[in-house]
Amino acid sequence: MFLKDKTDGTLVEILDMQALIDPNKNSISGQTQAGQEEQNPETFDKAQLKFPSGEDLPLCWMDTNYPKE
Repeated sequence: MFLKDKTDGTLVEILDMQALIDPNKNSISGQTQAGQEEQNPETFDKAQLKFPSGEDLPLCWMDTNYPKE
């Protein structure tokens, strides 16, 4: 899955989908998509990522107190 960095618009390939949807984790591992060479994995703050369409990540992925009904 690819997300976009809110600060500079760079695409980020998410390496750990479980961490992405876990509201207890504030950061995730990913690789920026810049140039033709594979980039080294980096840690990204989930609050600084959004979907390529511009939508923010779902609150249930970010907030441990999100209502569970």
